[in-house]
Amino acid sequence: MGASTENESVPTLTEPQTWTLIISAIAVVIAMMTLISTLFVRIIKTEIGGVTAQLGALNTKIEGLDRDVQALVKRNFGLDRG
Repeated sequence: MGASTENESVPTLTEPQTWTLIISAIAVVIAMMTLISTLFVRIIKTEIGGVTAQLGALNTKIEGLDRDVQALVKRNFGLDRG
């Protein structure tokens, strides 16, 4: 065995290659952050839409109960509440 160094098998990068790799890595990170934030916003909007629909259904049920209570009061007490 001759006098060899450990770094003989590692390719050396020039400065432009190094900057290209750094910028590429930054671009990939920014792209992933954009994708994740876009998907997160879509999920939040969908969930808010579901909650709004549930509130609308609850409002309809409450209106039905109010109508029933008014009918019971009118029948039992002979009162007209409005």
